[in-house]
Amino acid sequence: MSFRKILVANRGEIACRVMRTARTLGYRTVAVYSDADAAAPHVSLADEAVRIGASPAAESYLKIDRVLEAARVTGADAVHPGYGFLSERADFAQACADAGLVFSGPPASAITAMGDKAGAKRRMIEAGVPCAPGYLGEHQDDASLAAEASRLGLPLLVKAVAGGGGRGMRLVRSLAELPSALAGARREAQSAFGDGTLMLERLIEGGRHIEIQVFADRHGNAIHLGERDCTAQRRRQKVIEEAPSPVVSPAMRERMGADAVAAALAVGYVGAGTVEFIVDADLKHYFLEMNTRLQVEHPVTECITGLDLVEWQLRVAAGERLPLAQDEVRFRGHAIEVRLYAEDPYTGFVPQTGRVLHWRPDDALRPGVRIDSGITEGGQVTPFYDAMVAKLIAHGRDRTDAIRRLTAAIEDAPLVGLRNNGRFLRDLLAHPAFREARMHTTLIDDWATQGEPLLAAPPISDRTWRLAAAVLATRDGGSRRPASVAAWDLPLQAGDERRVLRVWPQGQRIEVIANDSTTTIELGSWVGHRLRYADQGVQHDVVCVPDGDALHVVQDGTVATLREVSPWPSTDTAVDPRLARAPVAGTVAAISVAPGDLVEAGQQLVCVEAMKMEMWLVARSGGRVRSVHVELRQSVEAQAVLVELEIEEKD
Repeated sequence: MSFRKILVANRGEIACRVMRTARTLGYRTVAVYSDADAAAPHVSLADEAVRIGASPAAESYLKIDRVLEAARVTGADAVHPGYGFLSERADFAQACADAGLVFSGPPASAITAMGDKAGAKRRMIEAGVPCAPGYLGEHQDDASLAAEASRLGLPLLVKAVAGGGGRGMRLVRSLAELPSALAGARREAQSAFGDGTLMLERLIEGGRHIEIQVFADRHGNAIHLGERDCTAQRRRQKVIEEAPSPVVSPAMRERMGADAVAAALAVGYVGAGTVEFIVDADLKHYFLEMNTRLQVEHPVTECITGLDLVEWQLRVAAGERLPLAQDEVRFRGHAIEVRLYAEDPYTGFVPQTGRVLHWRPDDALRPGVRIDSGITEGGQVTPFYDAMVAKLIAHGRDRTDAIRRLTAAIEDAPLVGLRNNGRFLRDLLAHPAFREARMHTTLIDDWATQGEPLLAAPPISDRTWRLAAAVLATRDGGSRRPASVAAWDLPLQAGDERRVLRVWPQGQRIEVIANDSTTTIELGSWVGHRLRYADQGVQHDVVCVPDGDALHVVQDGTVATLREVSPWPSTDTAVDPRLARAPVAGTVAAISVAPGDLVEAGQQLVCVEAMKMEMWLVARSGGRVRSVHVELRQSVEAQAVLVELEIEEKD
């Protein structure tokens, strides 16, 4: 089963990560890419690259025949699926085998066994692995599912049997929520996996999500590499992962590890896999599912074990035995990973797209810090794929050490150009609920309804306003200074906040007057986007990125965008209730109205899907639907008008 050239059937940071290990082992690599990824980092990192289709994943990365053709034309004799896309598709694993390609993953039979979540739970029950109560039956009509929901009790989860990564999953706390949850989960599952079959599972309240990394070879050997705690989640998507778990004892690790290995052996597993458990308040664990691939959070396991899991995957794929026995696995220190998402945590985690103006992760690299990313400065983040653009990982001697290192890395590697969750991640690491290991899987979602300060946009500091005024007052060599004046008022705006600061530039020394207080700013040297400056005699180093009439300033982990206010009157930008516009670029997932329909304020109109998230547009006022400008599965640009309403004028 030897091979020499590996095609990586994926994109972004995981494709780059697989290629780096493959190259160190002497393998040649092949990238595949869509139109949207023609200039992506994984393309240039590979020895060879093949275009496989248009930007939507359904027309490129999910096309099995095109991936196999790319392997044929380049002479690749092995395939690594990464995670997501085709990684858990049994038909892809089988197609690779049929084409004579070595598949760096489990056999199709194991993927099939664990890919059906309901069937997998049945197998686990037979294998003696504890499972949460649920409904796994074939009756899929709403009435049958409602009856089973009443029997199980609330709250519960509606889950796609072919799901993963939070897709096709809905939380139901009342029976009134069930119909919309069933419809939404079916639609999302059908779109993502081509299978809308659902199951029900009793929610373990206040639970922790803890998973076990397992490995098995073709010689009957199977071991685990410890646990990862992935409890910090929002909308069933992981936000922070760490190893080891702060609540797992050695005895509990041994029990969970034994159950995870039993789960893998029950389906004839080969390669890297993850068995996910939910752990209740009494620290009892229940099987959730098995991910038959490498996980996003695998770096924390690598950090505490000192192992390269991709290397292990390739060695097992080549027919070798596992490099270690269970009693030879050692754990050292503590590792934490955060997922950097192109989304705005302060407006409901809405996905963001746009150009990357600044991304220099090497600035944050210190001993114990690792950053895996699939973006590059000047590149575009598009709506076609997952919103995760990078992972930042820190390894320390203990949990406190790891948190400190990771916090510094987030601050030192800001992403500028589109809104992201960097500051939110920094603040979450410092939150008492995380520090004291009091998180549970729905806590962040609960905060959204409780007014938690963590989900409110942090204010822009006075120091940032002063610096922005100084930089903007001296841009273009000071040529923008009003004629024949020494000092003048400079109006600045950031979001909805507006301030007027009086500036008096004297070379690189600028007096800034705000609120009757005068501050001296001295601008020093620029190195790329980094500016050294002094504020009242204290020197600071900040990322400062000019962007047309805007200036992006990064201080204390916050990316602030400030603009000089134009003296010309601006066009009225008030929201027009007659027009329902797409919040982001994406795909129309559902349309619930037609021309002529009467609608009430708050009624759902159109659902737009982008970056694995569904966003419903609702009527801002009651009225009648005048026109619907889109069709199902149509791609739309941000701010495109999707529905027009006729609003009845009130006397």
